[in-house]
Amino acid sequence: MHEAEQMTRSPKQWPDAGALSAFTCAVALACSDHGSSAKGFVDATVGSTPLTHPCDLPGSIQFTSRGVVVVPGGPSGADLSYLHLPQGFCVHPYGVIANVRQMRFAPGGELFVSSPSRGTTSGGLNGHAAIVLMPDDNHDGTADAILTFLSDLPSTQGLLFANDRLYYQDSTRIMSMPYQLGDRVPRAPATAMANITIFQATEHWPKTLDISDDGTIYVGNGGDQDEVCDPTRPFRGGILELDGSEGGTPVAKGLRNPIDVRCARGNDRCFALELGLDHSASEGGREKLIPIRQGDDWGFPCCATQNVPFEGLDEAEAAVCADVAPDADTFLIGDTPFGIEFEQGRWPAPWKKEAFIAMHGAAGGDGRPWAGARIVAIAMDPTTGLPLPSADALGADTGAMTDFATGWDDGTLEHGRPTAIAFSDDGRLFVGDDQKGVIFWIAAMTQ
Repeated sequence: MHEAEQMTRSPKQWPDAGALSAFTCAVALACSDHGSSAKGFVDATVGSTPLTHPCDLPGSIQFTSRGVVVVPGGPSGADLSYLHLPQGFCVHPYGVIANVRQMRFAPGGELFVSSPSRGTTSGGLNGHAAIVLMPDDNHDGTADAILTFLSDLPSTQGLLFANDRLYYQDSTRIMSMPYQLGDRVPRAPATAMANITIFQATEHWPKTLDISDDGTIYVGNGGDQDEVCDPTRPFRGGILELDGSEGGTPVAKGLRNPIDVRCARGNDRCFALELGLDHSASEGGREKLIPIRQGDDWGFPCCATQNVPFEGLDEAEAAVCADVAPDADTFLIGDTPFGIEFEQGRWPAPWKKEAFIAMHGAAGGDGRPWAGARIVAIAMDPTTGLPLPSADALGADTGAMTDFATGWDDGTLEHGRPTAIAFSDDGRLFVGDDQKGVIFWIAAMTQ
């Protein structure tokens, strides 16, 4: 499982996702190219020397008061002209890796990406069954290489750096290994921190995780689309705490597919994105951004939301909906909120310290393939650390929700579907997709 592999490109041209394997070289060459020591790690520089004016880099597309301005130069082959951003922001291509499902930054600033191959909503197209890292040591805004950090991981999604360790998903297990600044190959074998077998859904297998301000690690666990309502139902889909027990301890239940778990800093708040019952919009179904709280029941498979039972339930089954936790931030069924991140104060108003959510878009079963694919922002209450109430009602954002980045949803199916998002320490928002494999970043021109 510990394979170090490098895929390189020329400075001004991207390989496409299908051609990446042609750029593979051996471990020894990968290390010598980067000046690594015998221990297999190098000095990390991205985190210690942040880009101060990223929008001036060659290849940046700037959205200005004069219109769209493209900085000459930069990598070729990464067309981002379809994107629309607010004035005062820029976008820049970073790299290509197939089936991007989650991204996290290591302490030294290197971007880590999970690329599974197991069937998912997007079919695991050309996934590498690996966790890779994509450093930018020369600070040109693009990845220098794609290094395979861990291989033989067809069922991987969740990633977390905490406690001088890397945590990651390997099917039902949450694995853990020591991690030090600059590591680019594992320094020690991984051990299983937990084996989450309380329930394992065939389709909703991803398990994402994050750590709260108080040090609690939460992990999501998926349920099944065809579950039957049972007022005495056991825990299936929900959120667990990794507390040292073999399988974790349930915290919140009643979720169908908590696809992303993410914690905001400063108020000890953690959240999950819940993908609701497919085709349930006519019954009051909705996707949700939910806070993680001990004891909450979010209703699935009995209830669309508080006091709204799904059709066909008897009186006893419907009665459980009175005790369901109320939701405050919702999305259309099928718009598929897939990744969430929190801006840390570098961006200008009104985007400063908002929650940003990558919307994967509709899969196509309802005749609107990829409709709704975009990035939205939701204003946060600085006192409570909770998002302000908002809803995506028939495509019109209401309340505290605002479209931030659009363009995927143009009917062509040519631009991928946004999945993972992650803020770097220097304030750039990295965005990945699991269809085309392109990763790019967005920056504020005045940060």
